[in-house]
Amino acid sequence: MSNVPFRRDRDASTVHLPPGPWRNALDALCAHFPAISRAQWLDRIARGRVLDGEGVAIDAHTPCRAGMRLHYYREVADEAEIPFVETVLHADEHLVVADKPHFLPVTPAGGFVEQTLLRRLIRRLDNPQLVPLHRIDRATAGLVLFSANPASRAAYQSLFRGRRIDKCYEALAPALPAEVFPLCRRSRIVRGEPFFRMAEVEGEPNSETRIEVIERGDTGWRYVLHPVSGRKHQLRVHMAALGAPIRNDTFYPALAEATADDHRHPLKLLARELAFVDPLSGEPRRFRSGLTLDDGA
Repeated sequence: MSNVPFRRDRDASTVHLPPGPWRNALDALCAHFPAISRAQWLDRIARGRVLDGEGVAIDAHTPCRAGMRLHYYREVADEAEIPFVETVLHADEHLVVADKPHFLPVTPAGGFVEQTLLRRLIRRLDNPQLVPLHRIDRATAGLVLFSANPASRAAYQSLFRGRRIDKCYEALAPALPAEVFPLCRRSRIVRGEPFFRMAEVEGEPNSETRIEVIERGDTGWRYVLHPVSGRKHQLRVHMAALGAPIRNDTFYPALAEATADDHRHPLKLLARELAFVDPLSGEPRRFRSGLTLDDGA
């Protein structure tokens, strides 16, 4: 066990221990995270993977105090490797723009911790201050913006809160010959079943997508999608509801049987462009993904 303060070069999780009859921090962790065995916590502690609020590794006998802050690292046994590489399109003191491949999560979740865009960029750019300014689905490829500097983070976050950023996606999906384009889809989207899916319901719309057609092919059309709002899975839900689910979508309109990732058949959805007026310089900025959606499977 090390007593050297930890240099935060990865994204550690933080927990504030609840009050309780705990003899030590280890007991409190076991009670707070019942899905993680005592043996796993002891192993992490032995390897210096649990730190106190000062960044010093604890031991198995460190006393527990109500509200005590601990930093720890989520770990996944046998984490699957994502065999695709992200591209950094832009990096400066304040902003990082990355081109994310299909299948790579933006942030740690579920069975992915190290194999995420955030962790990869933190290591690659040696900047533990990186924070994503928005998210796209693991199944979706394309542009993701990161704040690189806490001092300017709020200025860039305000772009998304104020809807002052233009987002443009590209998708391959079945033809909709009966529709008139450009088309605006407005609906109410809420959490569905299972919990990770979304659903359209009756009621006041809380989502809006503008849809255009840029290519009409024999096996399907190429669409440009402009999300006005930012609901989870919004583009996928809207296209499926129109009768043109995005190609290789395993969630909509029906949930496919859970299987391992099929890297030969990615979801044909790409975050193509992001445009905004920089809140610091006042200059217009536009970024475009270097990835493409081919006409294959």
